[in-house]
Amino acid sequence: MNDVTLAQPAPSAQAGLKASGAFFVETVTWVHHWTSSLFSFRTTRDPALRFSSGQFVMVGLQKEDGKPLVRAYSIASPAWHEELEFYSIKVADGPLTSRLQNIKVGDQVLIGRKPTGTLVLDGLKPGKRLYMLGTGTGLAPWLSLARDPDVYERFETVVVTHTVREVQDLNYAELFDELPKDEILGELIDGKLKYYPTVTREEFRTKGRITDLIASRQLFTDLGLPSFNPEEDRIMLCGGPSVLVDLKQQLLDLGYVEGSIAQPGDFVLEKAFVET
Repeated sequence: MNDVTLAQPAPSAQAGLKASGAFFVETVTWVHHWTSSLFSFRTTRDPALRFSSGQFVMVGLQKEDGKPLVRAYSIASPAWHEELEFYSIKVADGPLTSRLQNIKVGDQVLIGRKPTGTLVLDGLKPGKRLYMLGTGTGLAPWLSLARDPDVYERFETVVVTHTVREVQDLNYAELFDELPKDEILGELIDGKLKYYPTVTREEFRTKGRITDLIASRQLFTDLGLPSFNPEEDRIMLCGGPSVLVDLKQQLLDLGYVEGSIAQPGDFVLEKAFVET
């Protein structure tokens, strides 16, 4: 989910964007800068945009020549929410994020009309526990799914892991602490949701790469849960390409079968985010 193609930074604010057949034009309603490299923002949502929690859309701005400059972003808000939320990295010389990181409330952005993606409940067979394993901004689809009532109706236990390099990158931790107290969702979530943050480059109560914490079984010891079992545990993966490769291999070695909407399986991962 990195934006690494070299380009010169450009002004952020855009007004009077023109809608097209491929995009809605939405207005920014909230921006929050977590760190020098991470931020989140929300936009209005056209009533015609329908999506499933866990899916992604194309998001971006118009270039000076009027053409869209977009990349794929997981929608961090649940399907029922009236606004759209996104969680993004900042890349100083990235063609899009160099501009997008400077947006302000009232600015306009392009939102793709066709949500898609593999991180949806329909890609999984029924199970007892759902694990959502994410690194960096790969947390975004879990922010959507963790607030979706259907998740808690289908699974007895829901585990969200978030692995980052530094403690300051554990964004949204307070959200997971507050969800069980939510007026609307609290009754469904309470006792089912487990949040497991890990840090790789600083001291923290759970330090290490998620693959290592799975291999050593520390993840399961800390959560008081049994080790992965294809008969009971369903898993979703989103994050950096290298960790996804390792996580997928771990699951295949345990006898897990990758699923899709066409043929539900034991785990799913998002392959759409490539470096451009």
